[in-house]
Amino acid sequence: MTSPTIGRLRVDGATLHYEVRGKGPLLLLIPGGTGGAASFDGVADELAADHTVASYDPRGLSRSPLDDPEAEQRVARHADDAFRLLELLSPDAPARVAACSSGAIVALHLLTTRPERIERVVAHEPPVVEVLPDAAEHRALLARVQDTFRREGLMPAAAVFAAGLRRPGSDPVGTPVGTPVDTAVDSGAATELPPQAAARAERTMADMPYFLGRIVPSFMTYTPDLDRLEALSDRLVLAAGADSIGELPYRPAAFLAERFGTPLVHFPGGHTGLTTHPAEFGELLRTVLSA
Repeated sequence: MTSPTIGRLRVDGATLHYEVRGKGPLLLLIPGGTGGAASFDGVADELAADHTVASYDPRGLSRSPLDDPEAEQRVARHADDAFRLLELLSPDAPARVAACSSGAIVALHLLTTRPERIERVVAHEPPVVEVLPDAAEHRALLARVQDTFRREGLMPAAAVFAAGLRRPGSDPVGTPVGTPVDTAVDSGAATELPPQAAARAERTMADMPYFLGRIVPSFMTYTPDLDRLEALSDRLVLAAGADSIGELPYRPAAFLAERFGTPLVHFPGGHTGLTTHPAEFGELLRTVLSA
């Protein structure tokens, strides 16, 4: 794996950690969940063969500290952070963007508000559940998660959240890999991992309260500008996991693709195919970006 060039960018209320590899037109990678820039380590080198690849830790996560740890989090603010990185790294040309999960929500907002800076967006399973006809059920789920978090703590709340992501009628064993429950269990073995992987697991666990308590309730109640997105749909690739059909994070991407009359591109694996199938995921992402 190529060692990236590390940078720090001051933005309003935070300092962003970002990493740059390769040469060519800018490709900004926006991570989801608690993954941070490291979640793209398995695909960044391949993508850097024909792009300048930039990845980063979103504000409040891992190596991108907030000035005020209690500051309210909003999709628009996170999208402005991404815009600032575009302005820094590609001031004279539009960029390509690839994003996963909560990061894909940021990418949708970025496209609708800064279209002049965007050439193409690949949005993998953005959980914009407010677009769904049963959105009220998912608001109730988020309320249960937050109530459980306040009364019982992180892990019980994570279990409620994970259960709500499953496809209806699925066995609990089928919890999507990469949900807070799986992350917490996997991170428990951090001392048995190589040092770099152990450090990443520790950061993931440290970020879980912020992600579940601050990012999830704000981002999953965000409503994108559907008319604006439809007008820009020639620049938008909606993507989903081949193994996550019917799960909650899959459904908004499928709904939007149907509404806009555009293809839904299926990537290998499920919601976290980027982690479970990095080689195949990266190969398809490179193809889609160049189409």
